[in-house]
Amino acid sequence: MKRLVLISGLLGLLTMACTVNKTNDQQKDSLFDKVAQQDDPIISIAPNAEVAAKGFYIDAKAVGTLAYEWGYAMVRMEQSMRDYIDVPNPKPATSYRAPLNEIGWAKRLPTAKDKDMPTANNDTYYMSAVVDLTEPYILETPDTDGRYYVVNVFDMYHNLTEYIGKRNTGTQAQTIALVPPGWKGKLPEKVDKTVHVKTPKVWLWGRMHVLEGEDVSKVHALQDQFTLNTLGEFTTGKSMVAKTNTLPEMPKYPVTDTLRFYRYLAFAMSQNPVVAEDKALVGQLERIGIKGGQFHESALNEHQLKGLKEAAVEGPLAILATMYSSSTTINGWNVATKLDDFGYDYGFCSLIAGPYLGGQGEKEAMYPIRFIDSNNQPLSGVNSYRIHFDEEPPVNSFWSLTLYDANNKLFYDNELDRYKFSRESKGLKMNEDGSFDILIQNEKPENTNNWLPAPKGGFYLILRMYEPHDEVINLKYQIPQMDKIN
Repeated sequence: MKRLVLISGLLGLLTMACTVNKTNDQQKDSLFDKVAQQDDPIISIAPNAEVAAKGFYIDAKAVGTLAYEWGYAMVRMEQSMRDYIDVPNPKPATSYRAPLNEIGWAKRLPTAKDKDMPTANNDTYYMSAVVDLTEPYILETPDTDGRYYVVNVFDMYHNLTEYIGKRNTGTQAQTIALVPPGWKGKLPEKVDKTVHVKTPKVWLWGRMHVLEGEDVSKVHALQDQFTLNTLGEFTTGKSMVAKTNTLPEMPKYPVTDTLRFYRYLAFAMSQNPVVAEDKALVGQLERIGIKGGQFHESALNEHQLKGLKEAAVEGPLAILATMYSSSTTINGWNVATKLDDFGYDYGFCSLIAGPYLGGQGEKEAMYPIRFIDSNNQPLSGVNSYRIHFDEEPPVNSFWSLTLYDANNKLFYDNELDRYKFSRESKGLKMNEDGSFDILIQNEKPENTNNWLPAPKGGFYLILRMYEPHDEVINLKYQIPQMDKIN
């Protein structure tokens, strides 16, 4: 009897809920139909409480989504830069972290056991320096005698301001001045290149090519010759006591705080000036309570808060979708070509700042990425795949094909410790005509030459091409298809 009463009560509540939802849907349909039937609803429909509630919700959701697309890159940069100046003790050989205003170099290529960076390459030693430009800083680079290296200068919006290195400035010794916004003064004549940045902090993100099996002590010696000093230190040769050595602490909010992104964004905006081209957009954020470097939650009503909470969940999906809307597909490979200038594609900039933080523009490097096979099915190591290259990818420096576990975006741990193939890979065997095949699967084949081990589950590939030829940049190069062979 009690069970019947309970079931009866639950059915009653369910019926009531359905009735309420139906009523709400009818009201929604009624309002939407009314708007849709007007030639000019702004003139024809009078504002009332129902219109205001729906309007507040829609506006907050739209602006909240835009805020996520525009602001995620800056939030990610602020968080990452604090991570990159937090140097572990002891410091792993693969770590590029360094204290604020100092250069950090990795001294060993990463393996599957290294978790410091998703989608890392296995071709170069990474370099990182987070620089607080209280005054100009002087970067000095050595003569690398033709060895490929590049130092990218990123502002805190993840915009690539300058390339320093083989392709753009050569491999001879150089002296580069990094100048903060608004600085007035005279630089020494010895400066070879001046880089003006739009934010008070910059991130120097570098790479130096390492050949498989070479004596890396020579590479380490080159790394040690990169120096970074304040203008005062450079001109006087003396260490400046007042040199900044820390950044303001960034607040942390629990995952249960559904509005945490907007709090992070307000903090990031308090640390960086709004660039001129974004001022109109930033003005719109005042409608969702972001103003003066703070998020004013108390100024918003329940309808606005509902819209913002939904935008905080849906905004990331809009960003992730730009992998397809902002790239070109060539034989199943997604190829992006505007990392040098995102323009107003804020969502795509934010996507790159996420798992592909520090990605370079197409003149320096191209990064075609692959998630599916030739039948448009997700890649899985339980299958076997073949990629046939008629010849090596057309580049002026070097290329590599690297595999990543889709579950964590890291290298797949395998008995060969093989994560990629490149020209110098000992396990890569080419045919007499220069063609070659890459076999990709989880099961170990009898002949492991040209086998790129994959996990049993999902994975993806990146074909890196450093200093690609024009045919690659212009999307004329037909990247080889990936065929399932079982």
